[in-house]
Amino acid sequence: MRQKLVAGNWKMNGSRASIKELLDGIKKGIGDVVNSEVAVCAPAIYIGEVESQLSGTPVAWGAQNLSTEASGAFTGEIAASMINDFNCKYVLVGHSERRTLYGEGDAVVAKKYAVARAAGLKPVLCIGETLDERESGVTEQVCARQIQAVIELEGVDALADGVIAYEPVWAIGTGKTASPEQAQEVHAFIRRILADQDAGVAEKVQILYGGSMNAANAAELLAQPDIDGGLIGGASLKAEDFLTICRAAG
Repeated sequence: MRQKLVAGNWKMNGSRASIKELLDGIKKGIGDVVNSEVAVCAPAIYIGEVESQLSGTPVAWGAQNLSTEASGAFTGEIAASMINDFNCKYVLVGHSERRTLYGEGDAVVAKKYAVARAAGLKPVLCIGETLDERESGVTEQVCARQIQAVIELEGVDALADGVIAYEPVWAIGTGKTASPEQAQEVHAFIRRILADQDAGVAEKVQILYGGSMNAANAAELLAQPDIDGGLIGGASLKAEDFLTICRAAG
């Protein structure tokens, strides 16, 4: 049986003071969480402080992005080796904000997945459709295309080394959430297209829901058979809300 994973994505939020307060709250309450995996993905500049505060706790940590390059004249970029220096377990790749605001296409996202995997990091592959795409009835085609880019580059086995996060773009930070039935339908589709190529990979890979999951709706979403956790945005910035979601994961 797949273990649940609840991963916080802080995005470009936080300060030294607020992060210390947040992590103190999470550490204080995390003893109530026994079965699910828990992680936080911090802004790069704070990863060192997150490492120092979370070392020796059940909470893992990760980065929000990485470069396709190993080193060199790439001002502002962060290499996988640098992320490894701070003992990160996870790194997000292909978050919708990276795709829409910074023009990262499927090929770039697939390359980042490959680079992360080669470095021993666990990539969290973010996929999902915009509102226009959902209303046009092409949700499944979009998700399949985004996954297929990784498969074409790395092979389907590579997905067993990562995590997939389905995040309907129209539900991120908007307060709108896919209904549990809508979310389950897409998660089941994702697992089905993987099973068509490798049933073992499909059964193993964790598929998270990443569209405005919060303390109020987490339990119902996480009860769905193909939803293996959540990629949490705004609710991950409040310790008690985040812990409530972790407890809902079991």
